Amino acid sequence: MPRTDFDPDELGPGRFYALLTAAIVPRPIAWVSSTSEDGVDNLAPHSFFTVASVAPPIVQFTSVGRKDSLRNIEATGEFVVSLTPEPLFDQVNATGTDYPADRSEFDAVGLEREPSLRVRPPRVRASPVALECELHSTIHLGNSWLVLGRVVHAAVDDAVLAEDGLPAIDRLAPLSRLGRNEWGTRGEIRRIDRIPYEAD
Repeated sequence: MPRTDFDPDELGPGRFYALLTAAIVPRPIAWVSSTSEDGVDNLAPHSFFTVASVAPPIVQFTSVGRKDSLRNIEATGEFVVSLTPEPLFDQVNATGTDYPADRSEFDAVGLEREPSLRVRPPRVRASPVALECELHSTIHLGNSWLVLGRVVHAAVDDAVLAEDGLPAIDRLAPLSRLGRNEWGTRGEIRRIDRIPYEAD
């Protein structure tokens, strides 16, 4: 099939970033809450997010540029990742606004806080899942910082738990980021079991 070739150096970082985010889809969103040394609660969506380690449980997100989330986490060593469900779409998007560091996104967009159990930053009360994290490490990569946090507590709304005690995808209804200004919802869910290897 015909292909178009893209050279990152020729395209430049801004355009190649747009290509990467349009191609690497869907991306889960870490709705990161942190608290500054002055006590201001920050809340921001980061769509470069995934699990980094199982034992110990570590999640990771990337801050493109030195944003408030990164500065607060470096200063205090704590943060919370809340899930971004479909009903909170407008609020998730609104917390991506570049508010000044002394203004809390919780207050700016009208989101209620919920106290965390193990860390200082609050959870998003309306979010069905919150992962309370202590900073493990950061890695500086060009214009970005990879933030790794050890999950020290998970709080899950009983309403999204299935009979096996795990969150059910249809109850979570997670949002995801796509390319450009596009967002994804859960869409059609398909189930298939892994095929075990059987030696001849």
